[in-house]
Amino acid sequence: MSIPRVRPPYVADERTQLVGWLDLQRSIILWKCEGLSEEDAHRPVLPTSPLMTVAGLVSHMRWTEHCWFEVLFQGGDSAVNPQFDESAENADMRVEGVPSARLLDEYERQCQVSNEIVAAHSLDDLGKSSFYDDPPTLRWMLIHMVEETARHAGQLDTIRELLDGTKGYY
Repeated sequence: MSIPRVRPPYVADERTQLVGWLDLQRSIILWKCEGLSEEDAHRPVLPTSPLMTVAGLVSHMRWTEHCWFEVLFQGGDSAVNPQFDESAENADMRVEGVPSARLLDEYERQCQVSNEIVAAHSLDDLGKSSFYDDPPTLRWMLIHMVEETARHAGQLDTIRELLDGTKGYY
């Protein structure tokens, strides 16, 4: 699966636009990883944030997709997601020794699963997780994921420029 780097149509239904904007941000995440060496994908460039590497952010985004759509929306098992591991801070970003190709493949597959979940439900459906007293709608989760993904795409843009000088915006 390859996520196309295109903006959603100017005139479309709400679901098409929300998923379109999310897919665009996801594709920017993937784009910022293109042509990067394995060493650079795992190399920290921010002295006070050693886990904020390209590989760490891709892993974080994979698990964030899983968290919001499979765990918090569908009520799935949080035990398989390192974001819920309270024994290690930022466990989802600890990717030493994990090849970046594997992380990218897992991220793309997780995005596909997320899109399948979104396609099968109403935007007004509520999350089923017991983590909430007042669960958000799928619409809210999609908007949040656009924000979350865009924020990390921006961080990747900066990290990539610090790594090898590569820059560019969609």
